[in-house]
Amino acid sequence: MPIVHGFDPPERFVAGTVGEPGSRTFFLQARAGSRLVSVALEKQQVAALAERIDELLDEVIADGRARGIVPAMAPFGLADDEPLELPIEEEFRAGTMTLSWDPDDERVVVEVFPVGEEPVELSDGEDPAELLLVRLEPGQARAFVRRAEHVVGAGRPPCPFCGQPIDPEGHLCVRANGFKRRDP
Repeated sequence: MPIVHGFDPPERFVAGTVGEPGSRTFFLQARAGSRLVSVALEKQQVAALAERIDELLDEVIADGRARGIVPAMAPFGLADDEPLELPIEEEFRAGTMTLSWDPDDERVVVEVFPVGEEPVELSDGEDPAELLLVRLEPGQARAFVRRAEHVVGAGRPPCPFCGQPIDPEGHLCVRANGFKRRDP
């Protein structure tokens, strides 16, 4: 029997971090009532998920598939800049993620599988060991994107020459022949 952490819709679904830039741990966190689930993932996964949700909603608008309103940007009232909720207890580390649009309920469906698990059709008779399943209303999805972009962008600034992150004490830039560069 799989463990499905389902939220339809969650009261809160956000990306956030713990730690200082350069050694941050990224999390997806979903809450409904007193149920709180935190899933660890990589920075690139947060960025990719946000980008794909944004693209999916833009496609839904362009196709005219939605009966209701799909906002083109995050509604002001749904902005969530609060820190992750405590306690942050990692349920699992995210591996594969899937994203879809449910035209019947007009929701964005996000499925997050643990590392090593492949997505399976729940009707195929095979069940994943564990799964985070979140169904977001379009406004919630845009708010998630806005916050995720902010969280990803809040890290160390990139070196303008090599693109690698610059630590507070500088970094050895390969394009500067090993001389230390600092953020301009």
